[in-house]
Amino acid sequence: MALVTRDSSLYSEIAGALRERKIPCVSLLPGDRIPDRVAAVITTPGEAKHVDHARVLPVPEGGDRHALWTAVGDALLAPAGARELIVGVDPGPRPGYAVMSGTAVVGEGVLDSPEASVRFADHLRHRFPSRSIRYRVGSGDPPSRNRIVNGLLERRRRVELVDEQGTTPRGHRRPRDMLAARRIAATEGRDVYAPIPTTVTEGEVANVQRLSRIGSEGRITIPRSMAHRVLRGELTLSEAVAALSGGARTTSSPSGAEIPSPRERL
Repeated sequence: MALVTRDSSLYSEIAGALRERKIPCVSLLPGDRIPDRVAAVITTPGEAKHVDHARVLPVPEGGDRHALWTAVGDALLAPAGARELIVGVDPGPRPGYAVMSGTAVVGEGVLDSPEASVRFADHLRHRFPSRSIRYRVGSGDPPSRNRIVNGLLERRRRVELVDEQGTTPRGHRRPRDMLAARRIAATEGRDVYAPIPTTVTEGEVANVQRLSRIGSEGRITIPRSMAHRVLRGELTLSEAVAALSGGARTTSSPSGAEIPSPRERL
């Protein structure tokens, strides 16, 4: 990789992230000769026109980093000639994702919400305008799954629904989500052409109310109407608890522990 910029803020962020990922990088200024071994160049949009390289990755201020690091991974790891990207999504309030190019996993992480999965799809289309992209969404957690699938269909993305049985490993929540997303990406599903009707069951409402008690250490049970809003994605469970307790929006319980997601059956 090459990091080509005079922007000190971008340099500091990207150089640090490259070190954390143990990706070799050469630092240059716009106009410098790019070594032949460099797979891709990271720079600012304004400096990109001064970079002579076949694969330039401009990074706008505040731009999406999940899609950026997927593009970096694709440049470094994708087999020659790979044209299709397959994105596995493990549904949940914070979905895990894994992006495969050929047999290589070129990107993975955890997103902030089901709706963030749809925004991620938009950013991937921007990063890979000429590539075919297929989305494989796990069948678990129906409320989150349906929001993801229906949002992707609205954007005219190709979507498959994958049976999650056997794809969710044991372990800590976040690494587990990404590993499950890898398995979902590698598993052929059935094509989805029409939006999935969204229904909220009594059990799902009761589970959200139960989790609100856990998150508030027994002080609060959110009302059914608010539980419906959580399940529809209009607010998070933490926001619902904070609203009733008079506090600011938070992602933690009063004790500092993360509030369990509606997906987690304790």
